Amino acid sequence: MMAKQVLPLKLSSPEPYLSVIIPVYNEEENLEELAERLLHTLHNLSRPFEIIFVDDGSSDSSWETLICLYAGHPEHIRAIQFHRNFGQHQAVFAGLSAARGQIIITLDADLQNPPEEIPRLVAKIEEGYDAVGGWRENRRDSWLRRLPSYLVNRVMSWVTGVSLRDYGCMLRAYRREVVDSLNQCHESSSFIPALANLYARRVAEVPVAHAERERGQSKYSLFKLIRLNFDLMTGFSHFPIHVVGATGIAIAALGLGFGIFLFVRRLFVGPEVEGVFTLFAILFVFIGLNTLGLALIGEYVGRIYKEVRGRPRFVIRQTLGGDRESPSS
Repeated sequence: MMAKQVLPLKLSSPEPYLSVIIPVYNEEENLEELAERLLHTLHNLSRPFEIIFVDDGSSDSSWETLICLYAGHPEHIRAIQFHRNFGQHQAVFAGLSAARGQIIITLDADLQNPPEEIPRLVAKIEEGYDAVGGWRENRRDSWLRRLPSYLVNRVMSWVTGVSLRDYGCMLRAYRREVVDSLNQCHESSSFIPALANLYARRVAEVPVAHAERERGQSKYSLFKLIRLNFDLMTGFSHFPIHVVGATGIAIAALGLGFGIFLFVRRLFVGPEVEGVFTLFAILFVFIGLNTLGLALIGEYVGRIYKEVRGRPRFVIRQTLGGDRESPSS
């Protein structure tokens, strides 16, 4: 049996070998414990590393906490503050553009994905994979969270052609080359795990632990998860609009056939009103399908309008650490 080839990564560079990116939004209660556990884990890996916190316009004292963490560990911790809340994925994009490591890891700040699982992802990347995702083996969320996530996973596996169990897990690792490709993408709305799979040659998943949120509140409501699923379908595929077009053709054919049937029936049986409520029901179905089609078309047109305006995805207010600063991107 042929031994698995291990692809070496550059170790001679003075730049960090590992970059950990953490989007932060109102997580003041978790940041100190997260930083302590993360520093301990990364020190044990014996590799040069940096931690990049991106404050996504928090309204609590998260930024002040990050200032204190940076003051205590300026050699390892960097921080970026957004001018306002731009969203989790925009915060990750800001971290990706600032990261200098050969392996880039993304992690949530809520401690539901333990930072102690990072060595598993690093080891898998070093086996030669380009992107490695964690899948929450024993997920500690209610079915109201798991059901929309299940739908997202099925949709993204189908759209991207890469079948993964857990696209929603933020604990992921990427090789430098994949991140460089991501940094060349400037669309204003995108889903990073799915986008990364488009540029990764080898993709893998590893099981990771999952903990209940002990402090703070989840930033993803049921409505946001449903909206995310709809956004993903229209952002990575034209299939929804093709389905609406095919449905429209089928409905037109059925309508024509039904009209011919009613005309022939009138010639042989005569006029009747017994089926008027059935006709109304069919009419309401057609109206609903037309409305859905208009909504999908509007979604695609809205995306085009959003892109052609060329507005920055985020605006940086302040940075701590690092040798590169940017007011916007």
